[in-house]
Amino acid sequence: MTKVVAQPGESIESMLRKFNKKVASEGIMMEIKKREHYLKPSLKRQQKIQMARKKYIARKFK
Repeated sequence: MTKVVAQPGESIESMLRKFNKKVASEGIMMEIKKREHYLKPSLKRQQKIQMARKKYIARKFK
C-alpha cells in the first residue's frame, strides 16, 4: 500500500505530486494495466509467436 506523509504546511498539490511519483516508481499503474485484461496461456503463446514473426520479417526486409 502506498502512503504519503504530509509535512506541516504542505499543499494538497505537492502531496498529490509525491503520491503520483511514488505510484510510478513502484510500478503500480503498469501492474494494473497488465492485469486489466486476462489472456489465456494459449493466446499469450500465439501473441508471442506473432510478435517474433513480425520482428523477423522487419529485420529480413529492412
